[in-house]
Amino acid sequence: MKIMVIGSGGREHAVICKLKENPDVETIYALPGNGGIAADAVCVDIGAKDIEGAVAFAKEHAIDFAVVTPDDPLALGMVDALEAAGVPCFGPDRKAAVIESSKVFAKNLMKKYGIPTAAYQVFDDAAAALDYVAGAPLPTVIKADGLALGKGVLIAQTREEAVEAVRSIMEDKRFGASGDQIVVEEFLTGPEVSVLSFTDGMTVKPMVSSMDHKRAHDNDQGLNTGGMGTVAPNPYYTPDVAAVCMETIFKPTIAAMAAEGRPFKGCLYFGLMLTPDGPKVIEYNCRFGDPETQVVLPLMESDLLTAMMACRNGTLDRTDIRFSDKHACCVIMASDGYPESYEKGYPITWDRNVRAQVYVAGAKREGGELLTSGGRVLGVTAVADSLSGAIEAAYADVEKVHFANAFYRHDIGQRALKAHE
Repeated sequence: MKIMVIGSGGREHAVICKLKENPDVETIYALPGNGGIAADAVCVDIGAKDIEGAVAFAKEHAIDFAVVTPDDPLALGMVDALEAAGVPCFGPDRKAAVIESSKVFAKNLMKKYGIPTAAYQVFDDAAAALDYVAGAPLPTVIKADGLALGKGVLIAQTREEAVEAVRSIMEDKRFGASGDQIVVEEFLTGPEVSVLSFTDGMTVKPMVSSMDHKRAHDNDQGLNTGGMGTVAPNPYYTPDVAAVCMETIFKPTIAAMAAEGRPFKGCLYFGLMLTPDGPKVIEYNCRFGDPETQVVLPLMESDLLTAMMACRNGTLDRTDIRFSDKHACCVIMASDGYPESYEKGYPITWDRNVRAQVYVAGAKREGGELLTSGGRVLGVTAVADSLSGAIEAAYADVEKVHFANAFYRHDIGQRALKAHE
């Protein structure tokens, strides 16, 4: 089989490495891929949002199956266009991808179908929003409606921060048209859990849970990022919690999307908060999370391509999905200055005795050298029988990977370890 994977990050590298395990896979093309992915797939210089280019390439190369992973091409209708051209796809169509591309849609869906989430108000007028936040309980959460590279959520601790958040999103257009509408919602407390799930629009099969670390620096200090590391499974997500989530959140969400005429096929990401009042949805994503994928897929024992094809073909209910009972830890190595400004172009090397899987996110290849080209550069993922073992192994190999101006958090997984105690 000839497979096409859309995207260029560490998540795509993890997906490609897992797909390669299937003996029927002959060639994997990455559009556009990156310098590190080039070791595992044929990289093609077609952008992830270039729908016409992707369709033309798929036709020309007789692609058997396409995997669309990033949010932007899903929201733009990449799956719709490829399927219309006769290319089977893993990923939701445009109508279903709205569950991530519009936070207003997602919140209204949960309200309509009784899916537990934070109380909220929607605004499309800045003056009305400013008037509301002048008296809203603090802290309060302010979200741009549309896609904003994972950075469209602001938590205001003070009245001044709330006003500034509304002004920056709605008046200064910090996130462009994504901020034409905003959601202002109550601040929830409790452990956060990420649960990726396979779904064919009728059946939902959750993957192993994970814990993300969003802040740039140790002890959850610094700016929000796309994710500085992950561990799996998440110790707060017990079998009892999982059972509650299945009945009150996962199944109702799949049923709600089907009832709305938007059946969701692909990977649906549930961002959850385990509040004192029970699990609640913080957000939905219409695709694999990054860097959650980098710890979830290494724990998957069953075949990824088989699961993806079952999601597309409506046969997930009779498809074997299995995960090991081991633990995984991924430490993101980033360029100093991320998520703001940072320098690029530094050579990346690692010692021969690195045993962890190194997923490449932001790198290009020039003249035989791998050079940094992004904020998040690498994800170093280790698997072990215990959480402490996975953390120790990941950090041991981080020390063996080298590039100038590298920085990373030193406390990935520490909160999870304390939960085990």
